[in-house]
Amino acid sequence: MPASSRLRASATCSLLPPPPQPQLPFAQSPPRRRRRRSRLAAPMSQSRNAPPGSSRSSSTRWSAPVPRLDLGMLFGRKQRPGGERLDLGNWVRRVLSRPLPPPPAADREVEVEAEEEGREAGNREEVEIGGEEADHLVVMVNGLYGSSSDWKFGAEQFVKRLPGKVYVHRSECNHSTLTYDGVDLMGERLAEEVRQVVQRRGNLRKISFVAHSLGGLISRYAIGKLYEHSIDEENMYGGGKLAGLEPMNFIASATPHLGSRGNKQLPFLFGVPLLERTAVETAHLIVGRTGKHLFLSDRDDEKPPLLVRMVEDCDDGKFMSALRSFKRRVVYANITYDHIVGWKTSSIRRQHELPEVN
Repeated sequence: MPASSRLRASATCSLLPPPPQPQLPFAQSPPRRRRRRSRLAAPMSQSRNAPPGSSRSSSTRWSAPVPRLDLGMLFGRKQRPGGERLDLGNWVRRVLSRPLPPPPAADREVEVEAEEEGREAGNREEVEIGGEEADHLVVMVNGLYGSSSDWKFGAEQFVKRLPGKVYVHRSECNHSTLTYDGVDLMGERLAEEVRQVVQRRGNLRKISFVAHSLGGLISRYAIGKLYEHSIDEENMYGGGKLAGLEPMNFIASATPHLGSRGNKQLPFLFGVPLLERTAVETAHLIVGRTGKHLFLSDRDDEKPPLLVRMVEDCDDGKFMSALRSFKRRVVYANITYDHIVGWKTSSIRRQHELPEVN
């Protein structure tokens, strides 16, 4: 056969369609998967010989670059394209913090309501225990989101160890979410509650306070309202009375006397500056005005924070004179395992004044 005919024959044969393949369903899947992978990979990568910036396909949705999270920009360590910085802490504070309404303590109607609540709580004899002949009133005050039931066992132990000598009243006016109303408003309630108890029991001559956590701050505010200076009874203890009774003992356990702001005063934040700064701006979203007071961020009528005003006598009350009038003043602080109240704020000491812990 001539060469030309052989070439024509081979060319003719090469254009013929391939013989049909058997239609097996399991044989079609692998090639389809391989083709899909190749189509997806094509726009994501470029040919080695393609010029920079070019892509193999511009019509597919996969041709756009994948966005990435730049943590340097997020934490404010690097400039954003627009030139400004994005600080995560400031962003969180701006989003979560919002201005509070005017403080309710400034509203006379709210003060009257607090007095009524305290008066009602002072007439509840079910939270009292002790003999009728006892002349020493012991007021026990619960902490944040607590209730009078927190002190039930303690009250029973007081009466058991001092039968006929003490009459124990477990404060009922500040419980549950009422503890979010602020130290001042809760102190007004407690003061009125104590007045009612004293009025009902005419044989009382002495008074003591035993408080836990936030209850210590509430008690300190209340005694400032109950304090009555007595010129005739000047003595080394201050020469004053509380609701007409002689002050004996003021005992506070795990109370944040210095507040909870910064310096690892709130242990579960682990001293992380970002978390501590954010807590200052957002505490009122969780525990209301009480959060403002604990983090010293309240500015009622342009006055200093309430806890700062309570370290001396002022127009709000005779806070230091009332404390000075007690014969014994004791604070208890947890060295470890207290994740809410730090050792420094509960013991009223600076860092270098704390003893070494082995």
